[in-house]
Amino acid sequence: MVPQGQHRDEKLQRISETHRSYDSLEYPLIFLHGEDDYAIDILSFNVNLNEYNSHKTVSSKHYRLMVRHHIYNHLHNYRKLINKYWVDMYAKIESERLLFIRNNQSKLRAEDYIHLRDAIENDGQVNDIGQLFILPSSFTGGPRYMHEKTMDAITYVRNFGTPNLFITFTCNPNWMEIKRELKHGQTTQDRHDIIARVFHQKIKVLMNLIVKHRIFGETQCYMYTVEWQKSGLPHVHLLPYWFG
Repeated sequence: MVPQGQHRDEKLQRISETHRSYDSLEYPLIFLHGEDDYAIDILSFNVNLNEYNSHKTVSSKHYRLMVRHHIYNHLHNYRKLINKYWVDMYAKIESERLLFIRNNQSKLRAEDYIHLRDAIENDGQVNDIGQLFILPSSFTGGPRYMHEKTMDAITYVRNFGTPNLFITFTCNPNWMEIKRELKHGQTTQDRHDIIARVFHQKIKVLMNLIVKHRIFGETQCYMYTVEWQKSGLPHVHLLPYWFG
């Protein structure tokens, strides 16, 4: 549901998800006093210099999510409601990325995508297409991103054959690293941010064992994908290749 503001003439106006008043309108239980929340023009603060950086702004990816022991963050006490808030924050991240791509098509050299140009010349009418905005392969989840990852996987199989193992690594909600970060009365379902961070660290340790410590032998290459179960816990499917 998109929050809407009302003018004096009783007409409704859509409020952008990057507006500073969006969160207080969408989450009145969290922002009891109607205070402003995240906006795209919040300046980054340099702790070492004790001053604001006028050339760098804060991303919604790092805003209010971090746990800082010297600053009380009341958002971590809202249990399942805060999970919805974080989903909205991720939607803001994608909106910011899409806005940047839309306003910087020339810098991304979108006119150099040869396959799109060929499709326009051979299959479609330019007048029927409208204004095009090209998503580069750096945009996570975009068609070119998925195509690039698929081609990488096909190249591995073509050069090295089938993988040596199919490893499935699951998340355990009873891990000590997760339990000790929970606040009083919280469950693992209330803090998906802790689950995601701990699981990410576990994956890094697993990859170090396979790649650097060579527990299965010298690794040629590997690929893996992270998925989320219906229970809310992540797991990873790993395909390693090694010599011999």
